Amino acid sequence: MTLRIEDYALIGDLHTAALVGNDGSIDWLCLPHFDSAACFAALLGDEDNGHWTIAPKGAGPCTRRGYIEESLVLESVWETRTGTVKVIDFMPQRDRAPDVIRIVEGVSGSVEMSATLRLRFDYGSVVPWMRRAEGHRVAVAGPDSVWLRSEPSVKTWGHEFSTRSSFTVGEGEKVAFVLTWHPSHEQRPPLVDPHEALRSSLDDWAEWSARCRCEAPYREAVIRSLITLKALTYGPTGGIVAAPTTSLPEEFGGVRNWDYRYCWLRDATLTLGALVTAGYHEEASAWRDWLLRAVAGDPADLQIMYGLSGERRLPETELPWLSGYAGSAPVRTGNEAVKQLQLDVYGEVLDSLYVAREAGLPSETHAWSLQLTLLGFLESKWREPDEGLWEVRGPRRHFVHSKVMAWVAADRAVRTLERHPSLPGEADRWRVMRDEVHREVCEKGYDPVRNTFTQSYGSVELDAAALLIPRVGFLPPDDPRVIGTVDAVRQELGTAGLVRRYSTNGRTVDGLPGSEGAFLACSFWLVDALRLTGRVKEARELFERLLALRNDVGLLAEEYDPVAGRQVGNFPQAFSHIGLVVSALALAGEETAG
Repeated sequence: MTLRIEDYALIGDLHTAALVGNDGSIDWLCLPHFDSAACFAALLGDEDNGHWTIAPKGAGPCTRRGYIEESLVLESVWETRTGTVKVIDFMPQRDRAPDVIRIVEGVSGSVEMSATLRLRFDYGSVVPWMRRAEGHRVAVAGPDSVWLRSEPSVKTWGHEFSTRSSFTVGEGEKVAFVLTWHPSHEQRPPLVDPHEALRSSLDDWAEWSARCRCEAPYREAVIRSLITLKALTYGPTGGIVAAPTTSLPEEFGGVRNWDYRYCWLRDATLTLGALVTAGYHEEASAWRDWLLRAVAGDPADLQIMYGLSGERRLPETELPWLSGYAGSAPVRTGNEAVKQLQLDVYGEVLDSLYVAREAGLPSETHAWSLQLTLLGFLESKWREPDEGLWEVRGPRRHFVHSKVMAWVAADRAVRTLERHPSLPGEADRWRVMRDEVHREVCEKGYDPVRNTFTQSYGSVELDAAALLIPRVGFLPPDDPRVIGTVDAVRQELGTAGLVRRYSTNGRTVDGLPGSEGAFLACSFWLVDALRLTGRVKEARELFERLLALRNDVGLLAEEYDPVAGRQVGNFPQAFSHIGLVVSALALAGEETAG
């Protein structure tokens, strides 16, 4: 049976990440980077597409699991008829080559273990050539080479294009497995000591987690989300991927399956704010610097997303040999939405750089001139229709959120010049733009009969992005239009108390068949909107309900299906965890103040 999305946990090394099921199987791993081809792709197909399972012989899901303290080191425990055993899974922060380390430790009694390594390069399509060398099992195919060893050595044998092993562990006994990838044309990298790597990894995460400023009542949830965001960071550049997976469906059996292994500008402001507030200025600076490099160039060429190092070409293709998670096809790599016009990203970039400046992050000399150039381009383009925040594949529209973010862009420029008058710029010019955008949105994007802002000019549909209007400062929280919008979104986009992004009835908005679950980031936006409009008790109740949707190790996917009672979409999702951190810190501030 296919594991539920929430049955997986995350391990990673700040270059890539793996998903480990509660049955002891690693079913997703891209090497050497987040956006590389997967060598374990059973998540999107079946076991023939690659996995690595270590578990008690004949056992099902583990009895319990969790991360060791405030780290990304996973510990899964099985209590069997003959004894208790645990498997510790982690990826040490790499010096050169990526390693996946799995340490089996006997806790009590005696347990017979079974292990199966089925490597399939290029997203489960290529069977490697296996051989023995220097006490390792070595798999090679094209550019990829993987070495597997155990300490102490256990007997392995080949079976149906996989490597099998069987061994027994008693109380206090340990068997460590190390899987190392490197380019096939290079020599094998130096061996890593698995037990020393474990100690170092725990020390590294303890030091990092200690920097978190958040205390009770929500520290556990906040630190787990921050660790997840750190794990989704590509260390060499500071870019943060939206998720480590592709094509986990927004609807089981549907076609809304997208590749999220890239860096979205839409995440920038919220990520920067969350990192700064929680005390992670170094990570915020790295993300800001990635942002500056990615958007450099002609402002007309600004994209909504980029690769890990700022790559612009992310061609979308389908992988027909993969059946898709729970039969949800097609499986896609790349993302065609990179070509869309989304005018809101200009506002998000300028807001991000404004947040960075106000937080006291070290300034970059060219950052302000870049902002002025982007704003000058937006000044001439904001009146045009676009595809909007949600990357809809329907016709372009005058999306209200895009216009609101154009207002944000002008507003942040005005604020910056007012606070830093020595900077070059025309504050009066941007005030004129700000006022014009504001006036048009209130005239054309607001429905006075229903007392709500709509998704686009003249539409009847609503959009959860309107919940951000008070947070970005477009209108004050006590404005009747804001309160009316919050109530309308709850009523029309609410599903079992959570929030969908927009209506998917018919195909008029996004051009796609089917529907999707409640979008978790939008549900956290509702928490923030309720808090801002004075309904703190309701905000806290919704927030705690959202916390209860996390899986057993504290992770959230992109969406939640209230009917099926399951997480859906790519996993774990940075946007969901950013929303959690922002809401938690704000609610904690309310408690401190009140």
